[in-house]
Amino acid sequence: MNSYFGALTPRMEKYRSDVLAPTRWVCTERARYTTEAYRQHEDKPLPLKRAYMLKNILEHMSIYIEEESMLAGNQASSNCAAPIFPEYAMDWVIDELDQFAARDGDVFHITEENKQVLRDMAPFWEGRTIKAKGLAAMPEKSRLFYDLGIIKAEGNITSGDAHLAVNYGRLLREGLRSYEAHTREKLAGLDLAVYTDLEKSYFYQAILLVIEAVRTFAGRYVKLAREQATACHSPKRKAELERIADTLSRVPYEPAQNFYEALQSIWLIHLVLQIESNGHSLSYGRLDQYAYEYYRRDLENGTLTEAEAGELLTNLWIKTYTINKIRSWSHTQYSAGSPLYQNVTVGGQTPDGKDAVNQLSYLIIRSDAQVHLPQPNLTVRYHAGLDDRFMKEAVELLKLGTGMPAFNSDEIIIPSLIKKGVAKEDAYNYSAIGCVEVAVPGKWGYRCTGMSFLNYPKTLLIALNDGFDPKSGEKLCEGTGHFRDFTSFNQVMLAWDKVITQFTKENVIIDTAVDRTLEKYTADILCSALVDDCIERGLNLKEGGAVYDMISDLQVGIANLADSLAAIKKCVFEAKLFTPAELWEALHNNYEGEKGERIRHALLRKAPKFGNDDDYVDALISEAYDMHVREIKKYKNTRYGRGPIGGNYYAGTSSISANVGQGLGTMATPDGRKAWEPLAEGCAPCHAMDINGPTAVFKSVAKLPTEDITGGVLLNQKITPQLLQTEEDKQKLIQLIRGFFNQLQGFHVQYNVVSKETLREAQEKPDQYSDLIVRVAGYSAFFNVLSRKTQDDIIERTEQTL
Repeated sequence: MNSYFGALTPRMEKYRSDVLAPTRWVCTERARYTTEAYRQHEDKPLPLKRAYMLKNILEHMSIYIEEESMLAGNQASSNCAAPIFPEYAMDWVIDELDQFAARDGDVFHITEENKQVLRDMAPFWEGRTIKAKGLAAMPEKSRLFYDLGIIKAEGNITSGDAHLAVNYGRLLREGLRSYEAHTREKLAGLDLAVYTDLEKSYFYQAILLVIEAVRTFAGRYVKLAREQATACHSPKRKAELERIADTLSRVPYEPAQNFYEALQSIWLIHLVLQIESNGHSLSYGRLDQYAYEYYRRDLENGTLTEAEAGELLTNLWIKTYTINKIRSWSHTQYSAGSPLYQNVTVGGQTPDGKDAVNQLSYLIIRSDAQVHLPQPNLTVRYHAGLDDRFMKEAVELLKLGTGMPAFNSDEIIIPSLIKKGVAKEDAYNYSAIGCVEVAVPGKWGYRCTGMSFLNYPKTLLIALNDGFDPKSGEKLCEGTGHFRDFTSFNQVMLAWDKVITQFTKENVIIDTAVDRTLEKYTADILCSALVDDCIERGLNLKEGGAVYDMISDLQVGIANLADSLAAIKKCVFEAKLFTPAELWEALHNNYEGEKGERIRHALLRKAPKFGNDDDYVDALISEAYDMHVREIKKYKNTRYGRGPIGGNYYAGTSSISANVGQGLGTMATPDGRKAWEPLAEGCAPCHAMDINGPTAVFKSVAKLPTEDITGGVLLNQKITPQLLQTEEDKQKLIQLIRGFFNQLQGFHVQYNVVSKETLREAQEKPDQYSDLIVRVAGYSAFFNVLSRKTQDDIIERTEQTL
């Protein structure tokens, strides 16, 4: 029991244990019902085919109501089982069937019977999946970037989009009935002799189908709850089951009348959206704002106590954790720990700039502390007027070591959004989406963060190698010559500029190929319906239906690039400790031998390092990053000119655990990093290179072109639990965070509060640390489900002092 926040109720404690205990299975139900629907409706227009697919799933999938739960709804045939989404990819599923249980992290089990089910349906999907079509859509040259791991987009051609929050506030106020009425009105007004109206008619018919399917799905739980209530001998549980039945006979079709109905409505819709498409980062948005009126009214009229509301929230968080996803092993290395990145945002400001914290904000933090789970993510929106009491509450949660909450700053994010064309009222209503990304709930198109990851250190190596990939020898672009022949550092920056210019274009080409493939061959009907103004425009999210549509590309290994540039400049061209040719040879030999080690020692010890408030290196990475930002601003996404405001690109550093996966494919780098080791995570400094304390880290990060990195400036920090023991210690951290956001205009920060010794012991004795949660990147995960490589990466992060 946590003395500050209190403990779960006994029933929620049992529910949590029941959810965490089972083996994680692969569920084939969704795959079977999807395949059935695609076979039966193969001739239908895409929106209708997708609607019939969701209808078939919701009508036939297994449902259950757990004994301890007060909310109904499940994603798969058992809690935490991972469905297969065959329309996105089947090749890796078949190739890896026999390896799921033998993985080094993110282990899943599958029965022999279900293996055969998947093998039997696989032939139908040959050539039909998004992955197959997406790869085929990539130009041959661009495909080379993908195959070599320089620009990685696997996660986005093997799964759905998401990276948004739907308009839950409107859903609660109006119910699906309102969306249905609006759709019927728009459908009736079409002129089907106009081809665009004919296309819209398919979308509107599909919305009506999925709304009815959701009602049917809710009705199945109504029937099950009544059956269980009839057989129940406990008067208390009988009443709960009857309440579940009564509630789901109304919501989400009708407006929510109270806090309980609000949470059940939110959960069922969130769940169906995950069943419709396995896109991660589907987030709850500002729950403390749109659900507050229901909570306040219930407290005032005496129909709900704070304790009862807290128990319902913990129930919702446990339910959220039951949603699971299996990825290919190569993609798993980019998303270690099976994260879904489902984010809840609290705090921030009202549209008139007042503090938005309310009683529900506090209760959400308390319930998150009690449940002690890695999902959902919890983000606090910081602003200068956020009072110390709420900041202290957030720090008390940090102490528990779950890596939550993360902090996003209104002070930089709101102006950045307004500058990009977002209306002031909407900018003040932004929420965290997934990791550190931000968007306006219910008004933003898919994927506020981009389709692919660009490997910065490998890009530098290619720039130094005259446009050739050093590992494969493939020529990827035009270079400016070879590093061995360079005579000044200016030539290095010119080489970087030329290559990053070409790679940025390739990044957009790959994004575009994948994006258009998703638009042509899949559509998420319910999700589109719940985002403004898709129904009004008659366009789904991929077609430009949202009010706003801007996305970031993603950069990996920022600190490695910074330290590499500083090392080359200082050690090669200024101190002349060795020649460009000698450094290049050392890189190819992975710093082996006495000479290689001597060179590596000089790179590590004699060159300035990012994260120490040293303008020498910080200016270099800012200049190099600006070159990329300058280029990415030139490009538009596939929705540009089709309705939404924006349609542009911006930068982002939300690399999740891609630093480990991309490091595995990257040879030694000029910062002294050895081949195949992880790259630096997010925009954090390289391990153990930041030696001047957390303030220096903040100052270095703040020198990045933050206002242009609207995709998120992800900063992970690690401190030991001992540093937050006293009230004075907590105040120090609060003031440090305030200084970062108020004076330095920082974007984001989050903390791992755990010692290196604890993590090492947990590696050796995993059974004794089954409840240990760590912050991996922009998300948290149970430590013992991570691969050894990812665990090592977290262990080696610098431990800061206050």
